Amino acid sequence: MTPPLLPAGHTLDAFHRGAFHLVQPRDGHRAGMDALVLAAAVPGGFAGGLADLGAGAGAAALAVLSRCPGARATLVEREPAMLEAAQLTLALAENAVLSGRAKILAVDVELAGKARAAAGLADNSFDAAIMNPPFNAPRDRATPDGLRRSAHVMQAGTIEAWVRTAAAIVKPRGMVAIIARPVSLPQILSAFEGRLGGAEIVPVHPRPEEPAIRIVVRGKRGSRAALTLLPPLVLHAAQGNALSARADAIVNGQASLFGD
Repeated sequence: MTPPLLPAGHTLDAFHRGAFHLVQPRDGHRAGMDALVLAAAVPGGFAGGLADLGAGAGAAALAVLSRCPGARATLVEREPAMLEAAQLTLALAENAVLSGRAKILAVDVELAGKARAAAGLADNSFDAAIMNPPFNAPRDRATPDGLRRSAHVMQAGTIEAWVRTAAAIVKPRGMVAIIARPVSLPQILSAFEGRLGGAEIVPVHPRPEEPAIRIVVRGKRGSRAALTLLPPLVLHAAQGNALSARADAIVNGQASLFGD
């Protein structure tokens, strides 16, 4: 593969063992494990329209398209630098087999009501929505990079606003999934209340003996099913840095996180 001419300060990165590539700013938010694990929350047979809220360069959306050949994705992003990266990503020849099923929407996820619909996120317009909202507290060690800070630092009401949007834009029985820190679970469940039911939670642990560092929570609009706490995803064996067999399959598009 001949590397394309990239804008200064950008890199070309392969995912799903080369099934798709991302153009990403060297400084700023860069996709990694979180986006790939989030994408795996979508069932393998999904064949509808997906909204990737806060899509960045498009890692989670393209990971879904890579694994689900019948899916279509809308990359929802507000930051100009990340919108440029997403546009460059979809223009890559290496992504041609996927990019025809993807489009970009420049809009702030936290818009509400008529303003949100006028910006292109109409109610009842997607079959599923996934999101990786900022989840660092403002008191956490802050990065001086403005783009990283925007992508990483949660403001008051962030989760409520993102879940509100996701629940509004999916159709009845539509799926919503979010990845966050475990400390955000009470806020997530509160935001789900009255909007999304049948919550399923998968904790993500670095190693078997270590506390969870992430949770993935999935629910359905209008469901009345009870909450379910599922077995964890353990990223690494007790010794070494190699991914566990299950984690390797999930982050490389060979398996779904929830077993469907």
